[in-house]
Amino acid sequence: MTMMNRPLLISSLLEHALVAHPHQEIISRSVEGGIHRYSYADAAGRVKQLANALEQKLGIQQGDRIGTLAWNTYRHYELYFGVSGIGAITHTINPRLFPEQINYIVNHAEDRYIFVDLTFVPLLEAVKDHLSKVEGIVVMTDRAHMPETSLDNVLCYEELIADMPPEYIWPDLDENSGTALCYTSGTTGNPKGVLYTQRSTLLHTQAVVRRDSLDLHGDSVILPVVPMFHVNAWGTPYAATMVGAKLVLPGAGMDGASLYELINAEQVTQLLGVPTIWLGLLNYLDEAKLKLDSVEAVVVGGAAAPLSMIQAFQEKHNAFLIHAWGMTEMSPLGTANTLTKSMRALPLAERYQKQQKQGCAIYGVELKIVDDTGAELPRDGRTFGRLLVRGPWVASEYYKNDDTSAFIDGWFDTGDVATLDPEGMMHIVDRSKDVIKSGGEWISSIDLENTAVGHPQLKECCVIGVAHAKWDERPLLLAIKDGSVSEQEVLAYLDGKIAKWWMPDAVVFVEDLPHTATGKLLKTGLHEEYKSYLLDQNT
Repeated sequence: MTMMNRPLLISSLLEHALVAHPHQEIISRSVEGGIHRYSYADAAGRVKQLANALEQKLGIQQGDRIGTLAWNTYRHYELYFGVSGIGAITHTINPRLFPEQINYIVNHAEDRYIFVDLTFVPLLEAVKDHLSKVEGIVVMTDRAHMPETSLDNVLCYEELIADMPPEYIWPDLDENSGTALCYTSGTTGNPKGVLYTQRSTLLHTQAVVRRDSLDLHGDSVILPVVPMFHVNAWGTPYAATMVGAKLVLPGAGMDGASLYELINAEQVTQLLGVPTIWLGLLNYLDEAKLKLDSVEAVVVGGAAAPLSMIQAFQEKHNAFLIHAWGMTEMSPLGTANTLTKSMRALPLAERYQKQQKQGCAIYGVELKIVDDTGAELPRDGRTFGRLLVRGPWVASEYYKNDDTSAFIDGWFDTGDVATLDPEGMMHIVDRSKDVIKSGGEWISSIDLENTAVGHPQLKECCVIGVAHAKWDERPLLLAIKDGSVSEQEVLAYLDGKIAKWWMPDAVVFVEDLPHTATGKLLKTGLHEEYKSYLLDQNT
């Protein structure tokens, strides 16, 4: 061996920040109210106090799981590094899961302690009798804001760390040991756990910051609105720490007014979040007649961004929308559609068409599409197939789960249907269970939804395949309207924007649409509710 063999560890990110950019800021909207700001050096000292407290006061050992129920704040940031740094595992719990799912994942993970923001104390109180292995609760606040609660063995975060020294020698851990645990949102059955390792997380972090990925650097001012309880906020707390970006954390303030306040005050250059968040921000900006002057890029993941959103950010705010794609099983980033030199040279209409795709695989991730027999399909930009992935930050199994159906010959079956073109550009067509097969041809429900939601009087759209006497399945458009638009007006709007045989057979206006815990449309119940809609209309 001719090269040094140093382990890739989360603690190395914090130590690098102390040396390379100790004075850069981390800003948070606190749960108690007001804006909190401190430096990476300040954060590192408190992280080390936390590490000492975890070991000396709570008896946490390497491999133990620590649950968090928390917003994007500086204390949650401290937990990311303090827990992983000592070799324990941060288990971020999604508070939007059903209570039964929270019970399941806390018990399945065998969390020893749960660190909870004030907002979610009532949620824990409601499920406390089912959390058999939890030894105590740490409320992430100071003594002045500690709530009255029926929870047992409750500790105050600030008191827990206050008398601990801000020095700590990080252990040399096995880089293949666990560092963070996330569970899928579980549209059917129990959520499945994905255990990230120190090594996989560091490799993913290096990939996230690259120019052909999310292009993060020391001059970036990053606002991750994607929650830290959802796939580690797409890795941004680690990435910002690596490159010395100014990190702006929104806390619970995810409405348009609160986000704009932070964006404007801190001169944010890059936003990260799901389409529903950006729709709310864009609507607020329109109503208030405001402009995003500092924002250069808006990263969208979790669901596809409609063309109307891409256009709005570019034409009203001069911000480029970066489509990104990934999954909990992928840490999560797999592809990114960044602004390249060749894309800049395109006429705007052509560029918009390219921007609607999810982009090229970032180095480290391999993609292929296959048919139902597993045979690889051509990369011609037209052929649909099941999307398989592999790479050093892609899961090889689920945590304490024997279900191996998604892991095929060293590849992970994403459950997505996609196309790949000769330039390596990937486009998600649908989830395999949601793609509509009409007369032997496939119709993309995602593309239909994103086209329909461009109508100015539709707030949200959902397309499902329903039974048809002649064509087996036909598309049905469910829509939440914002005005007095009619079915015929919606169909007229779609005319010329989609293939004629993609045209929905009917439009049904609804009051609301169901979503998963991560904000994606939940179509399972809708398929059942509307499966005979067209057959019933024709009887």
